[in-house]
This record gives sequence, structure tokens and C-alpha cells, in this order.
Amino acid sequence: MLLSAFFAVIAGLCHGIALAAPWDGQPRGWLQLVALGFLVWQLQQARSLSEAAWLGWAFATAWLCATFWWLFVAMNTYAGLAAWLAALAILMLAAVLALYYAVAAYAYVALKPSQALGAAALFASVWMLAELARGIWFTGFGWGAAGYAHINGLARFAPYVGAYGIAALVAFMASLIAIWVQAPMIARRFWMPVMAASVAGIMVWAPHSYSEAAGKLRVALLQGNIPQDQKFQAGTGVIDALRWYGEQMATATAPLVVAPETAIPLLPRDLPADYWASLRQRYSQGSQAALFGIPLVGTQGDYTNSVVGLRPGDAAANEASNYRYDKHHLVPFGEFIPPLFRWFTDLMNIPLGDFSRGVLNPPSFPVGTQRVGPNICYEDLFGEELARRFVDPAKAPTLLANISNIGWFGESIAVDQHLHISRLRSLELQRPMVRATNTGATAVIDHRGAVTALQPPHTRGVLLARVQGREGNTPFASWASRAGLWPLALLAALAVAVLAWKSRLSARSAPAAPASRP
Repeated sequence: MLLSAFFAVIAGLCHGIALAAPWDGQPRGWLQLVALGFLVWQLQQARSLSEAAWLGWAFATAWLCATFWWLFVAMNTYAGLAAWLAALAILMLAAVLALYYAVAAYAYVALKPSQALGAAALFASVWMLAELARGIWFTGFGWGAAGYAHINGLARFAPYVGAYGIAALVAFMASLIAIWVQAPMIARRFWMPVMAASVAGIMVWAPHSYSEAAGKLRVALLQGNIPQDQKFQAGTGVIDALRWYGEQMATATAPLVVAPETAIPLLPRDLPADYWASLRQRYSQGSQAALFGIPLVGTQGDYTNSVVGLRPGDAAANEASNYRYDKHHLVPFGEFIPPLFRWFTDLMNIPLGDFSRGVLNPPSFPVGTQRVGPNICYEDLFGEELARRFVDPAKAPTLLANISNIGWFGESIAVDQHLHISRLRSLELQRPMVRATNTGATAVIDHRGAVTALQPPHTRGVLLARVQGREGNTPFASWASRAGLWPLALLAALAVAVLAWKSRLSARSAPAAPASRP
């Protein structure tokens, strides 16, 4: 069993690498399909339910470690946590989250029907339930979900079923491959090509466009590349940030200027004299608007990770009239400390605390004919939450703006992974996404998920681009805006129940084995 677990670990590492290859940052969907198919092949050979659970856990632990190993940079390099303790924390996080997949593997082997299509549907269902559980429960951490490896292929299904629906499709195809490999030669020649042709036909003939052009907007996206270890230092990074971002927002000519998360790293009351007033005055006249990240004070006297929008009219009135978006989905251990874990955050040399959260469905920021929907940092990981803004198509954003700072993770693959997450959101909702980040990836993504403009990561500069806004709801935006991810969860649970019931009926109706003669 140890040898099987070793191969499961290798397959899990390949599954993680497929999300964004370390050598070029690009996804490799085929590699993920093969890796997951190998796991299913192993589960087919499992001699016990405990072995199946062990294989699923080993696979997922390796996959998740390969996915978010960059947390080590934040904890060790910037937080001063001992290397061994940072590595152990990542391993423990991956191991705990992998329990969802251990349960999925156990359930698959325990309930697997004899028919190939039924078995594939069962694996797809239990695997998607595991993905959903990881992405939703305990605030959710769906970073590295299977769907993000397929932004250049199977993502054609994103406007219909979203990232987790794609994960189910990948699991279905992977299990079919594994079963096909084990099937008799005659069976291989027939049904596997038929299924492949069916998937290809759906991809080709299904409608792909559910939105229409709604005007263009020129944008200036700022990437200050402030070193993370200096960003909040009064004598270095703070001065640099205030100077550079202040200059860029003062001299920009684009109709919309976007600066990243905490581009202005101080509360308005702590800014140098006249800095805040001059910034508001700059955008009180003319036709330009600005969106930028800044910490603010909440209604209860606590702090919020916020975006402020300035535009003519609002900026001239009073501070309360400025557009404001407060981050809703806070980062565990970064923006709020879960109960019983204060001791762990106290070990790190990072000013962590509990922030106040904003509303789930905020109004958009109007700029000309466009409605800009801001989201902060990893909020774009939660497509179902962004979809809540599409309940009323007439008020829905025509373009999205991700405002981030992942400088905590250095020059790691996290930059590319986060870019792919934004790309899948654009595919789900068929909206362009502009990204303004501190260190990268500052980019423009069109409604088809293609990167049309990119500022080289870990450089300082201004990305100028023209963005095509869009109107209209995708099927995913329509159902997820009202029901969240519950339709997927209920559909998967129903499939598991039906397939388990049929499997039990088949077992009961099977003829008993003849008794051996003495």
C-alpha cells in the first residue's frame, strides 16, 4: 500500500503542477486529466475502503501542497516564522483539506456501480462535492480547484456550470479514461470514442456568447511594485507608495485610473496634510475617475480593507459621498483570526487583526457608460459571490476590477495562479476583468478569458489599455446569483443517492455464488 500511496503522491503533484506549470505559469489541462485518471485507476484496484481513502488523501495532500506552497514565502520570509514550522503549517493545512477527497475516494469505492457510465458519474459527483466542501465550508479555500487548469479548453462550459461544474466534467472524463483502459478491447473500441465525440460536439455547437458589447473604456492600471517588507514601513515603503501612486493618479489621462489593494497604505486621517484633499480635488472636475485601495474605518470603529472611487461631482461634495467598497470575503489568518488560532498568528511578525466585512452585493462604480464591479484580492476566487451582483442585469457590472496585493508571496507561481482565477471568472460571467496589483499580474482580460494586455510582473509601471464592457447574463450568472452553488451540490448529492441505490439493487439481484462442495 505504501508503493501505491507513493504513486498517488506523484500523481497529486502532477495535478497541482497542471494548474500553472512552474516553468512558464501556463495551465496544462491534459496533465491534470491524466493525473486524476491515474488516481481513479488506483481506486479501481483498491483492496479495501481504507486503502481507497488513504490513496485519495495522499493524492489530494500532494496536489494542495504543490498548489499553495507559496504560503511558505509569506510565513517564513515576511512573517519570520521558522522554516520548519512554516512548512509544517502548509503540510497540515493541505492534509486537513485533503480529508474531503479521502471521503470522496472512500464513497466512490464503496458505492461504485458496475456500469462504466454509472461509475464515472459517481466519481464526478463525489469529487465535485469534495471540491464544493473545500471551497465553501469554514470560509472556503478553493484555491487550486481543478477547473482552473482548463481555462483554454473545457472552460467553454464555464458560462453554464462554473468552475466546479468543470471540475465535475474533468472528473467524469478522467474516470472514463481509467475505466476504458481496464475495459476489454471490444468495449474500448466503441463507447470511449463515442463519449469523446459527444463532449467535443457539445463544445463546438453549444452557444458560447450570452453577452453583448456595451461601449469601450480606456484604463490606466498602476503597478507600484513596492517591496512587501517595506510596504508598511513609515520611512521607506509608505513614503514611496504615497509619492509614486500620488504622482500617477495626478498625471494620468485615462478616463479610469485603477490602483491596487492598499496602494495608499494609511488611513485618510493619517495621511500627510492636504494629500487626501488634493487627491479628491484632482477628480472632482473633468471626466476622469479613480479606483484605489486604502484602509478605512468601519461603522463600529474597526478597520476595513476598502476601495475608494473618486469621480466628478462625488469627490467635490464631501468624503461621505465618495464611492466605497469594503471587502466582504476576508482572508483567514490575514484579515480575521479564527477562534482558537490567536496563538499561531502571534508567532508571526505581521500586523494581523480582525477587519470588518462589507456587504455581499455592493453597487457598481459608474464610469461613463460603464458599471465597474470591484473586488479585492482573492475575492475573485468565489465566482458564486461575484455572481450575486448579477441578480438584476440592468444594474450588473459591465466590467470587473480586481484590486490585489500578493507581494506577500514573492516571485512565486501564485501570480500566475491568481491570473488564471480571474480569467475563469471572466469566462463564467462573460465580463472583462481589469487587474491592478502591487507586484503582478496587472492585466486586462476580455470576456472570453483571454489576456489582452499585461504588465510584466515584479516591475513598476502603468498599463494603458482599452476595455470592451459587456451587458447580459450567462446561465451561470442567472442561477448562481439567486441560488449560489446549491444547485450543483444538490444535483451531485442526488446523483450519488440514485447511483448508490441502483448499485445496491444490482448487488441484491446478482445471483449468489455456488456453494463449494466438500
